[in-house]
Amino acid sequence: MKKTVLALLIAAITAASFAQAEVSVNVNVGVPAPRVIVPGPPPVRFDVAPLFLAPPGLGFSVGVDTPYDIIFSSNYYYLYSGNGWHRSRSHNGPWVGIPYRQLPPGIRRHRIEQIRSYRDREYRVYRNDRDHYRGRQFRPDHERKHEMKEERRHDKEEWKDDRRRDGEESKNERRRDREESKDDRRRDKEDRQEEKRDRKQHDRGRD
Repeated sequence: MKKTVLALLIAAITAASFAQAEVSVNVNVGVPAPRVIVPGPPPVRFDVAPLFLAPPGLGFSVGVDTPYDIIFSSNYYYLYSGNGWHRSRSHNGPWVGIPYRQLPPGIRRHRIEQIRSYRDREYRVYRNDRDHYRGRQFRPDHERKHEMKEERRHDKEEWKDDRRRDGEESKNERRRDREESKDDRRRDKEDRQEEKRDRKQHDRGRD
């Protein structure tokens, strides 16, 4: 009797375990996994490079004559688009999404609304007194032209240095060749003189 009751108890526990496992499997299979949506790069490209101003209250430069929220800081361009931040080495991309914590500390200290407020205020100052504006300003294309001009000047100086070094090396080689030729002639003269002395001694010995 005891064995029968024990067997029924084990069977009931086993059936309950299988039922629980089946419910768990059904629940897990029935609920779809959450989808992770990664936003693509924003289709932002400038036909004309925007003007960048540096409002004193921000500590970095912002694009002012453009509908986009674009910032230049720490040799990178940062774009706020689609409720997210993107970064690029060029103002025309390609843009790569980055998390907020990877922004420079200077940008993280300000909300995007504050940055826009500083930007618009500084742009009004620039437009009202453009000819006498003393704040920092630049356009990327203009800066690139200046960099290319500096690169050409640097290349020209390097070319001159190379030519000067080549001329000096050629001059030194010619001087060494002359010295070696002079030494050769001197050794030949000494050899001829020694040979002449040897012949004289040999002739005196015969006499």
